[in-house]
Amino acid sequence: MTDDNLRLHADDAVLTVHPDTGRIEGLRLRETELLRSGDHFGSFPMAPWCGRMRDGILHWNGRDHQLPRNAEPHAIHGTVRDHPWEVVRHNTTELVLTQDLRAPWPFPGRVTQSFELTPESVELRMTVEATGEPFPAQLGWHPWFHRRLTPDGKDVEISFTPAWQERRGPDHLPDGTRIPPGPGPWDDCFGMPDGVHVVLTWPGAVELTIASPLQWVVVYDEPAETVCVEPQSGPPDGLNTLPQVVAPDRPLTGSTRWSWRYPD
Repeated sequence: MTDDNLRLHADDAVLTVHPDTGRIEGLRLRETELLRSGDHFGSFPMAPWCGRMRDGILHWNGRDHQLPRNAEPHAIHGTVRDHPWEVVRHNTTELVLTQDLRAPWPFPGRVTQSFELTPESVELRMTVEATGEPFPAQLGWHPWFHRRLTPDGKDVEISFTPAWQERRGPDHLPDGTRIPPGPGPWDDCFGMPDGVHVVLTWPGAVELTIASPLQWVVVYDEPAETVCVEPQSGPPDGLNTLPQVVAPDRPLTGSTRWSWRYPD
């Protein structure tokens, strides 16, 4: 971590955010780090879309917009993680960052994210605004949690009860069919119409609940060292298949709350 990081403190919880990417670099609880660190890890914001966009093409209002294929042959995870953020407010327990949308995204807009830390939780919020013509948008969060918190620790246990799973095609994108949730390992999108609720338990160490009023979550636990639980406002390629329109008088907002408790 560099000296440019911004830190929030609440008792024995420390949240570290880097304004160059808007990425959470670390979440340390009782001196134990839950997130894997590194340029591609931590927890990063996803906007103005989440997951893969098929062939990097946004079909909107009778036009096709080509976006960089940074997950060949697709575009992935939006643009805001690739540009610096402006610090709006920062104190011991709260941080607010904002960023204007820019090329290669074809529409003017703004994304704001906030972080609020307490001894028992962190609340993350995000807003996507249009500052010109309306456009489709998504938002979400992509955390990379350690599978094991110590070299000899037990693997994390994932507990959630989705209503359905989006069937994944050979191109890793949903093919439009909803199926009963299947066993892991996963790199899959699930529907939770009553809101996202996923519990991660590191036996003997800590239990983390990821909750959100958003109705979609991607769970990615294929890597040997990490697991990802990603609350988001729509499925992969959702800008084309299930668009939510942002207009100057109609922003898109979302939140997620990570809360923890210890076995003792």
